[in-house]
Amino acid sequence: MKRSTKRWLGAAVVLAIVAGLAYANFAFRKKTGKEVTVEAIQARDLVQIVSASGKIQAKRTVNISADNMGRVTQLSVEEGDRVKRGQFLMQIDPRNLASAVQSGEAGQQAARSQLEQQRLSIVTARETLSLAREELKRQEELWAQQLTTKQALDQARNAVTVREAELRQREQDIKTQDQRIRQEGAALNQAQYNLSRARIESPIDGIVSRRNIEEGETVVIGTMNNAGTVLLTIADMSIIEAEVEVDETDIPSVRLGQVAKVTIDALPGKEYTGKVTEIGNSPIQATGAASAGQAATNFKVTVQLDQTIDEVRPGFTCSAEIETATRSKAVAVPIQAMAVRDLVYDKAGAIVRPPKQDAKAKKSPTPATPTELPEGQTRKETEGVFVMRDKNTEFIPVRTGIAGERYFEVLSGIKIGDKVITGPFNSVRDLQDGDEVRLAESDAAKKKS
Repeated sequence: MKRSTKRWLGAAVVLAIVAGLAYANFAFRKKTGKEVTVEAIQARDLVQIVSASGKIQAKRTVNISADNMGRVTQLSVEEGDRVKRGQFLMQIDPRNLASAVQSGEAGQQAARSQLEQQRLSIVTARETLSLAREELKRQEELWAQQLTTKQALDQARNAVTVREAELRQREQDIKTQDQRIRQEGAALNQAQYNLSRARIESPIDGIVSRRNIEEGETVVIGTMNNAGTVLLTIADMSIIEAEVEVDETDIPSVRLGQVAKVTIDALPGKEYTGKVTEIGNSPIQATGAASAGQAATNFKVTVQLDQTIDEVRPGFTCSAEIETATRSKAVAVPIQAMAVRDLVYDKAGAIVRPPKQDAKAKKSPTPATPTELPEGQTRKETEGVFVMRDKNTEFIPVRTGIAGERYFEVLSGIKIGDKVITGPFNSVRDLQDGDEVRLAESDAAKKKS
């Protein structure tokens, strides 16, 4: 091989080594800093949602109890049956009640018969009084002519007085008997009413949501201290409500009339709309073994659905998403971009940022916090986001408004177009103001394209 050829080969090898070292150095320098992903701030439509779970209930539910004790002789419905208003449900043994009706009818007939007899007696009393008065008139005329004795005149006067008293007595007896007939009629009406209640009919259109009695069993009526047997429960499903439990932290944002979306576990893939119609003023009392300190504080919120659902039954579990606030074209920041850091403020309320460190200087992952600050400066936790400025981060405090599903409304601090750091989570967690960062390869590729 010629000497000139060897020289060219040696020069080529040297150039290749130099180029390799330069590329390696360039590649190393290029990949300095934490790898992060960013998202440009945009204006978005936001909806704040309060989620809660509960159960489907009918707006109107009727518990049917017995008004009379007795044995159920006929039962014509099962749980889940749909019934109409006035439809026959069950029959309680009516024999005792029917006997009471017959006794009342007989008593009323006897009282009326006695009244007729008393009316006849009053006619007789009036005739007797009329005769006594005529005899008195005749005796007075004879006395005036000195043709009768004083004794006969006094007897005639006494006879009139007695007959008048008898007539008044007959008239009073008729009034008393008339009242007795009314009393017998009232007792008969009550007996007939009790007999009618032995036949139980549906008071509303609805679904038999519960049946607590079987044919042949004896029902127990309620007293002042003991509740009676609830035989049937009928739910009017023409108006359906979702009764959900809302956490105490969310209840201040819930208002009457707010729109809600309801999903029912038993009817997957379907969504129903409704409005908030009732908000509880007192917390739901905890049940079970949980103590008051351990139980969550929830409030009942009722959402009335806009439509009827034939397949639904009372007690179905459901979930509701209540739209408590909306914003149109709001400056929005991703939720995962939010962070909290300790910032130092001067007397005027301006942020005192630490001096920038030399990029070659070795930084600790979490700078030590000074124990004392200069006079006039204060330190406090501040909520904000990291914005990418060239290759470094800048922590910007923000004031947020409503929270959407993935974004917060930003009221102040950043503007549309700012690139906020959104991840990875470990990088955002450890970031500090002024840290050197670099775009993730996926974001860098998007930027180039």
